Amino acid sequence: MTVTRRCFLTSAAIPFIGTAARAAASVTISVDSSRGGGMIPPDYMGLGYEISSVAIPGLLSARNTPYVQLVKNLVRREPMSNHGVIRIGGNTSDFATYDAKGMPVSSPKASVVTEANLTELRSFLDALDWGLIWGLNLGSDKLDNAVEEARSVARIMKGRLTAFEVGNEPDLFGRAGHRPADYNYDAWLKEYRRYKAAVRAAVPGAPFAGPDLAGAADWMTRFARDEGHDIALLTAHHYVTGKDKPDATGATLLAQDKKFTGSLATFREAARAAGKPWRMVETNSFYGGGKDGVSNTYAAALWALDYLFVLAGYGCTGVNMETGVNHLGKISYYTPIGDDLRGTYAAAPEYYGLLAFAQIGQGDLLPVQCQTGGMNLTAYAVRKGRELCVAVINRDAQETDAAIRISGHTRGRVLRLSGPAPDARDGVMLGGAAVAADGSWTGAKYEPVRVANGSASLHVPAASAALVWLS
Repeated sequence: MTVTRRCFLTSAAIPFIGTAARAAASVTISVDSSRGGGMIPPDYMGLGYEISSVAIPGLLSARNTPYVQLVKNLVRREPMSNHGVIRIGGNTSDFATYDAKGMPVSSPKASVVTEANLTELRSFLDALDWGLIWGLNLGSDKLDNAVEEARSVARIMKGRLTAFEVGNEPDLFGRAGHRPADYNYDAWLKEYRRYKAAVRAAVPGAPFAGPDLAGAADWMTRFARDEGHDIALLTAHHYVTGKDKPDATGATLLAQDKKFTGSLATFREAARAAGKPWRMVETNSFYGGGKDGVSNTYAAALWALDYLFVLAGYGCTGVNMETGVNHLGKISYYTPIGDDLRGTYAAAPEYYGLLAFAQIGQGDLLPVQCQTGGMNLTAYAVRKGRELCVAVINRDAQETDAAIRISGHTRGRVLRLSGPAPDARDGVMLGGAAVAADGSWTGAKYEPVRVANGSASLHVPAASAALVWLS
């Protein structure tokens, strides 16, 4: 059997009478603690915003305490001082203007960001203790304004700045109308270097990242070769599919996304060749703002939890889940943090998948073996000191539970991610607790895991996930 960090399950199902008194499959999970499989770094978690969000006064601000708390929850504070990364960019960034003393404007194609907006954003980052990736406007090709903006961002953000990006999804510039239809990598690289030189003249030592691609994976390979010696990290985007595509369904979110693994392997190899990290700086379920009734359901929580592990398994060192106002000026259906644009925020279903991942935090990924009855179930293992955390995600929507057995342990506890049904928009909980209106998450319950003869046993219902800590 092939050993992987993700386990695909293939043996015969057997009857099992669990707490739900319905059919279950027997699942055996074995973790190979003798071999490493990569790691989840301290700043793995992140959120991504259109630059138009920065122009909304009071949103990304330390004074917005419920919102700050909702974001804070997504990183578990530990002795290694975990923190996250905010990425500012999106389609609106290639239409935006910087006007230091002007009036802020949040608009799909005419956003104006001011010095006051940047100062407020800095307070937000300080409240979180997070870093920042900032996208510069290449689409409009107003270099002088981009340099002025970069100078202000670098001055105000200081040690918070991780990198600048030049252009949002430049591999789509020909299609988006920013450049001629035949615009290609070579044309972008020439512009990137012109911007980098101008910004560096104003901000010596300014860090850069790229290529911030949408789908042309070969751009990552070429950029790593051409600029790998002079960047902070490599960056890419990914969405499962488009909101108007026939496959924009709950079944797609609950299935294994195998068609993207080739690109992930390309990103991993490009990063290795350059000796630099790579980060998925913009991603979520369905591009175009997500799909109502799918992106904002419990299925998205299960998808997000699994997806974060998948990316880590391909050497990804960080993920920025796209959030809030989209390129159309609306709140995306896929946003993890709900926003009524009147100052009320809430944890959307997808948020709980990110919150579940945050409970694991950083650690070493370990190879996993699984056997079961062909269920849509995955498992991942993370070692943290002398403790092992196994995440089991049962995405089977056909009411098939899993009877899990994990060998080689003496005691354990489990935290469960649950919801009424995959298409539920409400009632999602982690540890039996929901996130409150003020952003707090308290009262979560850990259940003991039954251990006998060196094996831990637990029941994982269909369409649910369990985080199991073992020692």
